[in-house]
Amino acid sequence: MVTIISATNRPGSSTLKLAKYYQKKLHEKGLEAGLLSLAQLPANIIESDLYGKRSEQFMPIQEIITKTQKFLFIIPEYNGSFPGILKLFVDACSFPESFYEKKAALVGASSGRYGNIRGIEHFTGICNYIHLHILPLKIHIADIKNELDADGDLFKEDTVKFTNEQMDKFIKF
Repeated sequence: MVTIISATNRPGSSTLKLAKYYQKKLHEKGLEAGLLSLAQLPANIIESDLYGKRSEQFMPIQEIITKTQKFLFIIPEYNGSFPGILKLFVDACSFPESFYEKKAALVGASSGRYGNIRGIEHFTGICNYIHLHILPLKIHIADIKNELDADGDLFKEDTVKFTNEQMDKFIKF
């Protein structure tokens, strides 16, 4: 099972649009992938699902994560790193069955110039610690609002080329 994680809980985010684009393109390449937006997390996750507790609302999410063998994280830049909700999500998931010895690809996105390079590197450190194997080709999409067209598709030639290369490698990974 493959799951794309839209790594923010911000409503109407470019991150979710980019995650849907990846889902559509992977489907066109013959790979079915589920999509989990962190906006779907329980509102009270900080009280209900940390430190060994498990809420009824989080159980279906945990089931998806446990069954997933390959993840594709679409991670926006928040304050020079990744969103706190992503770390909270990882902390809420059961260890080790959620991520241990599984695979993932990382895509950074930002409204600024660097496509969340630092945030992707910060998250890579966490992935290494939890033994989540990372595809070496990490994509960084800067100025995300000008990369997506009205239909939510990437359209700039270089961005399409590099994201396609990453998707092809992800499928084989």
